[in-house]
Amino acid sequence: MRHFGHLADDVRDRLFLEQPRNFGRDSEAAVLSTALGATLYSPATRTTLRTDIRKQASRGVVSMVLCLEDAIADHEVPAAEENLVARLGELHTDSTQDLPLLFIRVRTADQITDLTRRLGPAVRLLTGFVLPKFTEESGGDFLEALTTAENVSGHRLFAMPVLESPELAHLETRREQLFGISRLLGKHRERILAVRLGVTDLCSAYGLRRSPDLTAYDVALVAGVIGDVVNVLGRADGSGYTVTGPVWEYFPVQERMFKPQLRRTPFVEADPPGEDVRRRIIEHDLDGLIREIELDRANGLLGKTCIHPSHVPAVHALSVVTHEEFSDARDILDRERGGGGVLRSAYTNKMNEAKPHRAWAERVMVRAEVFGVAREDVSFAELLAACLCA
Repeated sequence: MRHFGHLADDVRDRLFLEQPRNFGRDSEAAVLSTALGATLYSPATRTTLRTDIRKQASRGVVSMVLCLEDAIADHEVPAAEENLVARLGELHTDSTQDLPLLFIRVRTADQITDLTRRLGPAVRLLTGFVLPKFTEESGGDFLEALTTAENVSGHRLFAMPVLESPELAHLETRREQLFGISRLLGKHRERILAVRLGVTDLCSAYGLRRSPDLTAYDVALVAGVIGDVVNVLGRADGSGYTVTGPVWEYFPVQERMFKPQLRRTPFVEADPPGEDVRRRIIEHDLDGLIREIELDRANGLLGKTCIHPSHVPAVHALSVVTHEEFSDARDILDRERGGGGVLRSAYTNKMNEAKPHRAWAERVMVRAEVFGVAREDVSFAELLAACLCA
């Protein structure tokens, strides 16, 4: 699979200087953790799960979480497990297309080994498990169960712990929890694909909920937790992990999708040569999401938890490396290999200092590999429009 693989070849040629590269479930962890992009959550109760997975893959989704936890009611868990096992079994039997990286979000550690056994050969469709409400105390059982499941199945399985417990929200326990989690994850480093943030649960500890006009970073309590998580678990010295962005809770009402409203984004879509240019008004209410994605990147987060397909194009379009970023990163790494120093950027608008900017440049190059590099004259709006119109 590859990002933007659902776009026509000529569209990708027009948009990308460097095309996104192929990757798969067997790729290196560093590539997969960057490639997660917009990770779309879906309740495991959906009887159309097999069709849903295929449909989202055809629309550019490359990672999905099939949820057995907060997305479903307590009494639905047994039926959801049965449905999940059946639908993944069907996908394993008759799938002829590339599927997204698939993860199961469990409630308990025992579910990991039980579902691995029940899935049988279909476990090979999985990239791993999402571990909810992960703490130093609960995390060990989850990771041991994952190790057992991997050994029994003979299939590589990754973990994505979710940091969302009250112990992280509360100031007096946060420091101890973070360093304890760091020690625990370090013992299982080869199995940790990414660390996810459960901002909705963190807010619930204080009865908070942000409006669509505010980002997670406008909520002081949440911003403090994010900063501390990145401080301890997102370091660029080789000890850190990919930390993904929090969920955006708001999405457009379907029946309003193509009706002009107070917020609307115009995109010009050119028809074939010789025909008139049509203007489409696409109602998406994505302003807040876009601001939050930009702040995610500025604060060291990569990728995002998504609960609605309409969020995916924005996350992926903003993950593409711009021509300016690529130019800077390439020059920084070239200069660093030559011994360091400072140089003016090719865009003549900033200083590029080889040694301090090296880690940033290396991350940009990994992102360029999986999301591609936009042409010099291609903007985020054009990338987003191409995805929305595909």
